[in-house]
Amino acid sequence: MLDSSGAELSLCDVPGVDCDKEKLPGDPLGNPRVFSFIAQPCDEPLPAARRSAHHAPMLTRRKFAEAAAAAGAVLAFGKGSAAVPAWRERRDLYPQGVASGDPAPDSVFLWTRRPPASGDPRSAYLLTVEVSKNKEFRDVVVRGKAEVVADTDWTCRFMAAGLKPATEYWYRFTDEDGNGSRIGRTLTAPKESDSRAVRFTFVSCQDMTIGAANAYRRMIYEDERRPHNEQLGFVLHLGDFIYEVLNYADEMPEGKYRGRRLRPLFKYPDGDKFRDYHLPATLADYRTVYRAYLTDPDLQDARARWPFVPVWDNHEFSWQGYQGIQVFGGEPRAAQTRKVAANQAWWEYQPARVKRPGANRDRFLAPAVKDTPIEYDENGFGRGADNLAAVESLTIYRAFRYGHNAELILTDNRSYKIADADTSAVSPAGFPMFVDEDTARIIDDGRTASGGKPPATLKFAGQDVPNAGVDQPMQTYLGPKQRAWLIDRLSASQAPWKVWGHSFGTLAWRTDLANLPEELGPKWPGAGFALASGGYYSEHAQIYDALRKKGVTGLAVVAGDKHSFWAGLTSADLPPRVYDPVGVEFVTGSISAQGLVELGDRIVKPDHALRALYYTGEHREIPAINYTLLHGVRAALALSRTSAAEARKLHNPAVAPHLKFVDLGGHGYGLVTVTDDWLETEFVCIPVPFERSESSDGGPLRYRVRHRVNRWKAGEHPKLAQTVVEGNADFSI
Repeated sequence: MLDSSGAELSLCDVPGVDCDKEKLPGDPLGNPRVFSFIAQPCDEPLPAARRSAHHAPMLTRRKFAEAAAAAGAVLAFGKGSAAVPAWRERRDLYPQGVASGDPAPDSVFLWTRRPPASGDPRSAYLLTVEVSKNKEFRDVVVRGKAEVVADTDWTCRFMAAGLKPATEYWYRFTDEDGNGSRIGRTLTAPKESDSRAVRFTFVSCQDMTIGAANAYRRMIYEDERRPHNEQLGFVLHLGDFIYEVLNYADEMPEGKYRGRRLRPLFKYPDGDKFRDYHLPATLADYRTVYRAYLTDPDLQDARARWPFVPVWDNHEFSWQGYQGIQVFGGEPRAAQTRKVAANQAWWEYQPARVKRPGANRDRFLAPAVKDTPIEYDENGFGRGADNLAAVESLTIYRAFRYGHNAELILTDNRSYKIADADTSAVSPAGFPMFVDEDTARIIDDGRTASGGKPPATLKFAGQDVPNAGVDQPMQTYLGPKQRAWLIDRLSASQAPWKVWGHSFGTLAWRTDLANLPEELGPKWPGAGFALASGGYYSEHAQIYDALRKKGVTGLAVVAGDKHSFWAGLTSADLPPRVYDPVGVEFVTGSISAQGLVELGDRIVKPDHALRALYYTGEHREIPAINYTLLHGVRAALALSRTSAAEARKLHNPAVAPHLKFVDLGGHGYGLVTVTDDWLETEFVCIPVPFERSESSDGGPLRYRVRHRVNRWKAGEHPKLAQTVVEGNADFSI
């Protein structure tokens, strides 16, 4: 790496650092020590009694150098003395724009990509980054240099250090010829003693091949018009930044898929195919997706305005994949090489403080793995060096304090996940989406069910059916090590609010299909509720029981993945089992990916006997599925003959005591405000983004709805207060 003067600098060259001795306690990767403003190392649990590292004083240049190397970035510290070519903007030479990420009180990550221009024979470019207190760059406070080469797909990662807390900065990149990037804006985090309100948005699920990023335009428009002290501090991206599975427009009738126009953004240079879907097979393929997505002007503008704090979900690797495994047509296949390629591309395009082996270099050192057959250990994790190396090629779960009021705790919910439980035996035909909750609950617990004595068979539909979980591990998406880390972080946090960034959320969806009128048609064969989405009961119970015993309050889960808006209380279980909420949860609608309401008649045909549980109205304009899950089947069926207000009078309180808001057709984002005393999330919902809006505000709003929770005491349950600020949310409340 290079220091701010342009000289080559290795961590091992920093005076006073012994690379053989400066190791993290218990860190098997031997990474250099990580300091206060960086996420706490994931391999080292945080003892509750240990003084918060975020109380540490501002760091020296040597410590910044260590931290930058640990995160795989080039240090930019101080103004330096090297000559800087005169900057002139050439956005065309920086086609993916600029970005910043993972802000700390004294530093922030900066990113750009400068590929060779057509006909340029150079094999490398030397870039200068400048950070200024003003957009005219009259007061440059940080300057650094880095070389960009093909090995990193011409991307670079700077850590701009020595900055002031809670401060707005401007940055730009310039090559040796004076060709400059666009100017970016970023913000540092407040100090732990800073009690000002924290404001951020959370987003997910941006499929740029089938829709527009109007939500980002709306976000920018509103933020630019707020008072400076009320503007956003960062954007939390909860995954599905890319969609690796796509259809090519020239292969589909009329260039459309599921009613959406397909954008011919890219084709894979290598690629694979499953049915009509094209899939990435190599590092070049994964890089191709990021390059194409980041040409979107609204996404570029958002990344240039705020620091992003990213985690991944499933599509950054593989739609139904987990660990180093892909699943197509229900069949798993070893894909360790693709997992490593996916991790490398994510690392190259996301400016984030994450950990990888070989952290003394600003390059991703991909482990040499093979796609070897997978056998599983007792916890469901794939045995073998190849699977472990693929998963550990990048560790993204991390946590950091953001001012006095909030600590962000971010988990990786895919890399340590095990194979899904097989609930096919309790998924009756004729009831799309639903399985029997009681039996699925037992299957989910695997061999830990019934105190470690799971039944061999389960009673369902008047028959004994095999228990598919009898010899399987308990379902987990965190894995034992990450789960222990999460419990430790939540328990040790001194922040009033612990914000768990969760890619897909914990709220269960269920309904009372046993209450269907007899004349409607099929009769639900189960004895209890019907489950549409849920699971991981025992894993959640372990986490929440630990928090309850330690008197931890202020848990707020923010999530994505569902392509829908949800607000509710998070609990390990629901009635008639023990219902004991320990926190609140908010799920954001997608940026552009399709939701269940839009796809309704492709999931449930118009002539289906239970169609009215999913949608009703002449043009499917009434999303009855929201009421099915929020109020029960009687309320949902009433929507075909009466108003939403009248239908709500048929609410079944047993169905969803944990839910306050449901919209399975929502697009947009969530805006969170955190003070010492309360936390509020505002859902900003836009119409389906079929095409890019021509208006500066990103187009109209469907609704704006706020949910606020006051801090509660240990032993109490949180309570959500709801306000519809504007628009019509009648079918979601």
